[in-house]
Amino acid sequence: MARRGRFAPTPSGLLHIGNAFAAAAAWLQMRQSGGEIALRMEDIDKARARPAFAEQILDDLRWLGLDWDEGPREGGPHAPYVQSRREAMYEEALEQLKEEGRLYPCYCSRSDLASLASAPHGLASEGAAYPGFCRGLTAEERKIKAADKTPSQRFVMPEGAIAFEDGWLGPQLFEGAALGDFVVKRADGMFSYQLAVTVDDATMGITDVLRGADLLDSTPRQLALYRALGLKAPEFAHLPLLADADGVRLSKRDKSLTLASLREGGVAPERLLGLLAAMAGWIDRPEPVELRELVPLFAPVRGQRLVFGKDLRSWLFKQ
Repeated sequence: MARRGRFAPTPSGLLHIGNAFAAAAAWLQMRQSGGEIALRMEDIDKARARPAFAEQILDDLRWLGLDWDEGPREGGPHAPYVQSRREAMYEEALEQLKEEGRLYPCYCSRSDLASLASAPHGLASEGAAYPGFCRGLTAEERKIKAADKTPSQRFVMPEGAIAFEDGWLGPQLFEGAALGDFVVKRADGMFSYQLAVTVDDATMGITDVLRGADLLDSTPRQLALYRALGLKAPEFAHLPLLADADGVRLSKRDKSLTLASLREGGVAPERLLGLLAAMAGWIDRPEPVELRELVPLFAPVRGQRLVFGKDLRSWLFKQ
């Protein structure tokens, strides 16, 4: 069976160089192994997603030198490649979880959960663990609450250890109860990232998920969903995040580091790729390089963060 990877950007803003690093790494992983790679647009949050951002992302990735075996523009056997057009699949999975007793309605409002904001997180993708306020409600209590508001749907996390081997970070171990039950469908009808990405990767036959370390704690949640739905899980690997000299993660707020801004400023894609390759240790020092030249050099990156300091910034923008 051929290996299949994917890159799944969210069109709520422009891609920055951290996104470019993740996209290039996912592409290189598959090209080195002779596998296939798909592009999926994760626009499930319709209030924040913008079609203009989606088109810009596709153009920026093409500028960087990436191509896709399947995607929104290329099409393919696992279409559609846009989450907002895959909601029927998420609803089917939700019904299966309901039938198996893996969900319960949650009537907690944002104010009800405000007290959790001060709790220790350590669980980046979902915040503090939900303490199960609504998990033990009786049928009568739920009926009373349902008269006032529409509930969200929470997935019951299994108790006990959830272990997996991360392709880059090594053995990982999470306690299911510490992660807490999480929302799979919001009260406003929006499906959660955790459910959507699990269904998408399974139905698209993805065998390898390479993504940022900020999503590491999403993996045990998604593994629990795979098991509950009777689906085969892919292999997971998590990239170190790019940070500035102060250790702060790079974000879309730094407009000068978006791919669109770099393109407009005349920065060559080979220069950006050379910078990223040097940070990852794939080449010894920053120098312009084409993406295909990195295929035999691609290897796991160790460490928690890759520092994009002033010296590298100066080199990137040097004409």
